[in-house]
Amino acid sequence: MIKSLRHLVSLAAAAALLCGVSCRREDSVADRAVYQPNPDKPGETRLVMDFSGFLKPAGLQEFKPVYHRPPVQQGNTGTCWSFAVTSLFESELKRLRGLEVKLSEVHTVYWEYVEKARRYIREKGDSALAEGSEPNAVVLRMKEYGAVRASDYSGLLAGATGHDQAALFKEVEACLHGFRDRGEWDEAKALAAVRAILDRRLGRPPATITVEGRSYTPCEYAEQLLRLPLDDYVAFISFKSLPFYTRGEYKVPDNWWHSRDYYNVPLEEFTAALTGALRKGFSVALAGDISEPGNSGPNNVAVIPSFDLPRAAINQDSRELRFVNKSSTDDHVLHLIGMARRSDGEWFLLKDSWRTAWQGRFKGYFFFRDDYVKLKMLTFLVHKDAVPDLLAKFKEQ
Repeated sequence: MIKSLRHLVSLAAAAALLCGVSCRREDSVADRAVYQPNPDKPGETRLVMDFSGFLKPAGLQEFKPVYHRPPVQQGNTGTCWSFAVTSLFESELKRLRGLEVKLSEVHTVYWEYVEKARRYIREKGDSALAEGSEPNAVVLRMKEYGAVRASDYSGLLAGATGHDQAALFKEVEACLHGFRDRGEWDEAKALAAVRAILDRRLGRPPATITVEGRSYTPCEYAEQLLRLPLDDYVAFISFKSLPFYTRGEYKVPDNWWHSRDYYNVPLEEFTAALTGALRKGFSVALAGDISEPGNSGPNNVAVIPSFDLPRAAINQDSRELRFVNKSSTDDHVLHLIGMARRSDGEWFLLKDSWRTAWQGRFKGYFFFRDDYVKLKMLTFLVHKDAVPDLLAKFKEQ
């Protein structure tokens, strides 16, 4: 009897020791939820994580970021997808060609509106209308319409210093709904009407630009001077609804043209591809959900609190559940530019155009811990040379 009791005590002690190793983050240092004023809705509160005493990265010096241009703000727009991928391409131009140039985000946005209007008319109103889009939309627009520098086309009129496209979108939406309600599906007429709105609110994109004394169309500038290998950028997702190692559709509203070019991989390979790309000197356009209690602009930090989900429970299924029940949505696109290893895991440095990134000390940057990336980030775009082993697992489709 005594021997049995001692055996049970030994087992309990061993279990406690193991739990101390594997569960310390969740059990002995539990995160605390608090209510704070909601800056987006005056008079309301929201549930957030209490970051007092939280040991976050001390600053940018903890990371070794790839080359990137200084952060810029997207303002009151839903065009993070263009800002993030434009930033990615600026970094890629430096990596590939040693070229340092500030490209225009709004040039891409202008033509994205045109193409959304075109599809809306062709589908007789059965096509999503919103400000948002996906990272690979920038690839498509640059292929068709080229690119210009920010100094050539800013999208800011009459001395404006910040972007505000809320009224623009409402006007475009009302215009296209008018065509729908009248049963009028004249594509040329509809596009002319939409472009008139865009021209009035953003300015008309230049037909030509001058670079070192020579005139180029936007397409010539992209093809002859920038020479970005646009066909070499690939997008990844991780969902059980598709067979792994096949390509398919990313089923979110911002994939408004229903692209089926997404490479679907298991979650562990999805996250490993991000760290592998950064170690090789590549950066990544990363998209997912930022509307979480552990995502804090004033702290420039995003983590998954233990009161939400213990880190050990984050896996393919818990991630999948949140996507299916819409607690993980396709909110935002950021530019992933660096990482650092700390005692509590891998941390990622992201360049961010959204307003919350300017609420804390590190203006235009966010620190994401690996648990947040694993649970809440849903897709990424990267140069194919960053992930050759992963792409080799896909059969030609």
